Amino acid sequence: MVDIGTLSLILLLAMFALLAIGMPLGFASAFLAFVTLLLKFDVDILFRTFGQGPMSVLAQAVYRQMTNYVLISIPLFIFMAALLERSGIARDMYSSLNVWLSRTRGGIAIVTSVMAVIMAAMSGIIGGEVVLLGLIALPQMLRLGYNQNLAIGTICASGSLGTMIPPSIVLIFYGLVTETSIKSLFTASFLPGFMLASFFIIYIIVITRLDPSKAPLPEQGDEDPQGGEKGLMFLGFLSRLGMWVVGVLILRALFFTATGANVVREGVDPILLGMMSDIPWLIGAFAILAAVVFLLVGRERTARGWDMGKGLVAPIVVIGVVLGSIYGGITGITEAAGMGVVAVFVIGLVRREMTFDIVWDSLMRTLKSTGTIIWVTIGAAALAAAYTLAGGPNYVANLIVGAEMPTMGVILIMMLIFLIMGMFMDWIGIVLLIMPVFLPIVVRLPAEEIGWLASIDARYIPIWFGVVFCMNMQVSFLSPPFGPAAFYLKSVAPAHISLTDIFRGFLPFIALQLLALSVLLMWPPIVTLFL
Repeated sequence: MVDIGTLSLILLLAMFALLAIGMPLGFASAFLAFVTLLLKFDVDILFRTFGQGPMSVLAQAVYRQMTNYVLISIPLFIFMAALLERSGIARDMYSSLNVWLSRTRGGIAIVTSVMAVIMAAMSGIIGGEVVLLGLIALPQMLRLGYNQNLAIGTICASGSLGTMIPPSIVLIFYGLVTETSIKSLFTASFLPGFMLASFFIIYIIVITRLDPSKAPLPEQGDEDPQGGEKGLMFLGFLSRLGMWVVGVLILRALFFTATGANVVREGVDPILLGMMSDIPWLIGAFAILAAVVFLLVGRERTARGWDMGKGLVAPIVVIGVVLGSIYGGITGITEAAGMGVVAVFVIGLVRREMTFDIVWDSLMRTLKSTGTIIWVTIGAAALAAAYTLAGGPNYVANLIVGAEMPTMGVILIMMLIFLIMGMFMDWIGIVLLIMPVFLPIVVRLPAEEIGWLASIDARYIPIWFGVVFCMNMQVSFLSPPFGPAAFYLKSVAPAHISLTDIFRGFLPFIALQLLALSVLLMWPPIVTLFL
């Protein structure tokens, strides 16, 4: 029987060796799970009684992961992303955003970042976002003479925002493995996710102002509206969109009133913007928006603004359906994913873009992606269970705690491990293999010593650590030598752009990601502001 220290070293070296020779992570993890039990327990104990002993523990761990209801949301979100990628919804959204920002220095890159944020809030599938942005935005930026490194970095860094912005599949997996509230994780990651996106946009604005040659302005057409006129059109578009939204909320409140669903009851939270007392305020808001449209902007300007910006309506509807149903308390994560698929499908039918070929191709992509995720999940869950059974988590915890390092020193060591493993391993394996070891250690650390500028409430530590982990994985998507975003973009980039060129374009954005990670470490309460 091998001691746990030697076993841990064997597993670490064997994992890197198997990945280096090209063995898929799922199979490598499953193989090492069996090796772990074989080295820790003899063969007789493993197979003495069917349904009992160490092997049954592995089977139970895998079964527990595979039968988790929330896991169904992952193929649904992948399917929704595939439908979005194949339909014209994303293309029209890009065109509408481009109309409003085309005369801004670096506007196409800013449009790309904003589009990535919106797509992340719709589906959160990183590979699909990078490929779609590579197909839509990269040719446009290169044609207009944008700096190649700026274009590449913007697409890949922004396309990876689905890691941080809900509904993030990384957060869903973290919640499943650590039994943390996924809704709370989504809420906590909002501000850090948008903070990171704002870092990208601010960098684009600053770098293009310092060096205008990196982002030349396109030639202005004769029919393009000028600054003040364009501003009024945009105000008209927003006001008209607001009238639709407020109108739906009024009908919703009237329905709840007619059915008696919004009666005030003790111990029951009131329905957000759905109570009888909300109706006068909603009608007042509708009247103000109507006044802006008809009196301030004018119907003709509003109509032109609507034509220019209507490509944003479908994405807003999808985001409202997915996130609105979750935060409105209507559905859980899985049901919201299903509603999102239905919303995208119905919008595609209304736009006459949803064909049998698109649906079939999206289903095939979903099947391939889900199959990969499931196999990795099975293998990693088995290895995590085997290592736990062998006493690995306690060994690592005692090793770290026994080193008598300061609290933030322990956390920084964990961040370094995440960053290094993210360079070589898929995030799914890291969640399933490392989190069962690291999270119990972090929870045991004194909460008042976590963070340099402010501490965090102990009950929020698992949520904060999940957001910090996602920020690490955000970095891993761009980290050489195996940064997945580089390979996603290479698959659709022009032939003259090499992988070396792509990784070179990542460097400023990796620095911005590390800056955002530093903010989370220095000021942990940033994740609790909306909780």
